[in-house]
Amino acid sequence: MNIFLCGQKSFGRETLKRLLLDGHTITGVAVPPQDKYYDKMQGLAIKERIPVIINSERLVSKVIPSGTEIIVAAHSHHFISQQTRDKAKMGAIGFHPSLLPRHRGRDAVRWTVAFHDRIAGGTMYWLDEKTDGGPVFSQRFIFVGRDWDYHELWRQLFPIGVEMISEACQRIARGDKTAIKQNEEFATWEPSFDTPRLFRPELIQIG
Repeated sequence: MNIFLCGQKSFGRETLKRLLLDGHTITGVAVPPQDKYYDKMQGLAIKERIPVIINSERLVSKVIPSGTEIIVAAHSHHFISQQTRDKAKMGAIGFHPSLLPRHRGRDAVRWTVAFHDRIAGGTMYWLDEKTDGGPVFSQRFIFVGRDWDYHELWRQLFPIGVEMISEACQRIARGDKTAIKQNEEFATWEPSFDTPRLFRPELIQIG
């Protein structure tokens, strides 16, 4: 399958490795704005000669390569607009480190620990106009140790997330279109601990 990958850091890099190992073609990657050093996912993309879009914060439809079948978000904190999603034949899917609809927002792992949840997990979901609110494709749960901090919870969820992305892409390539609507009655959303509001490119300006 032809995949455009949005991600960053170690999780993005390991996801990129896995998708290549699974035999997919990566049409391009998008990473956050860079400082002095390359992001880990960007470094691997350059090594593999995969086109890199530097600023995923301002990802727009025109940069999605023709022939892209699906966009995958792996530890990407930037909104992917409908125009951009429409450039991919099957839209966009992402991994979120919580059991959606619980703990929507970019700091789901930290809030899971802050709320002393004893059960956590990961969700693959279809991206739409509601942040972390799209239909669920698949979920897995784990129990949370009483002495875990959010670093330990992420260490546990990290390999699960890579595996879930791999499995989802394989299923979608076979025609699986599972999409279970999230139950808004149980939805929670928590703000980021230390970053500004999500930037949404390609929105119609009113005024």
